Amino acid sequence: MPKRKKKTISETDLYGPIRDYLEAQGYMVRGEVNDCDIAAKKDGELIVVELKRSLNTALLIQATRRQRAADSVYVAIPRPKWGRRAHDFKHLLKRLELGLIFVSFPRRKPKVEVMFHPLPFQRKRKDGAKRAILTEMAGRSGDYNEGGSTGRKIVTAYREQAIHIACCLDEQGPMSPRELRALGTGPKTQSSLYSDYYGWFERINVGVYSLRERGRAELGGYAEIAERYRSALEKGGE
Repeated sequence: MPKRKKKTISETDLYGPIRDYLEAQGYMVRGEVNDCDIAAKKDGELIVVELKRSLNTALLIQATRRQRAADSVYVAIPRPKWGRRAHDFKHLLKRLELGLIFVSFPRRKPKVEVMFHPLPFQRKRKDGAKRAILTEMAGRSGDYNEGGSTGRKIVTAYREQAIHIACCLDEQGPMSPRELRALGTGPKTQSSLYSDYYGWFERINVGVYSLRERGRAELGGYAEIAERYRSALEKGGE
């Protein structure tokens, strides 16, 4: 026996369950009022619900426009399978001060779930996150990445330090962390050599490191930065 095709849920399918839910809460409900999908009134409070098959930009634009007139605005969609993106979507809606309603359609009766109500959003800045960005910016000597690029190796402060160390070892041979720091490779030189995240460095004696062939070869991918550090070494030796 062939399987029945799953019915596609439309925006109008959402209307009845949400209307019944609001009426059960004591609201007077009307559909399609001055471009509002659902308008509901109770004790002088006006709430608006915008209906869509999925959360998208058009829905957010509509909902934020309704905030000009309504006391509270909700967006309503069929219950989605968001997975890892759920937190980001919910954060965005809360930031826009919008409520969220899910409607699911089990066999017996549609189910309406108010996930959260619209509330004033208090932005909380995380000092640690801000400090991490500023520290990373300060650790880079220049702008070596094109914003918006994907699939490319990002030149982080850590990678730039590794390039600096590699250039020093390539130009002057095996050295100790202390000697490298004297050339300006920074206070984290020891940990960079020890962790050897990129597989560029090799300890050849107690406290002495050299550059592996892999590191020498991969320096070619950062020619601009490497040339700057090599030039600085040449000037420093004059």
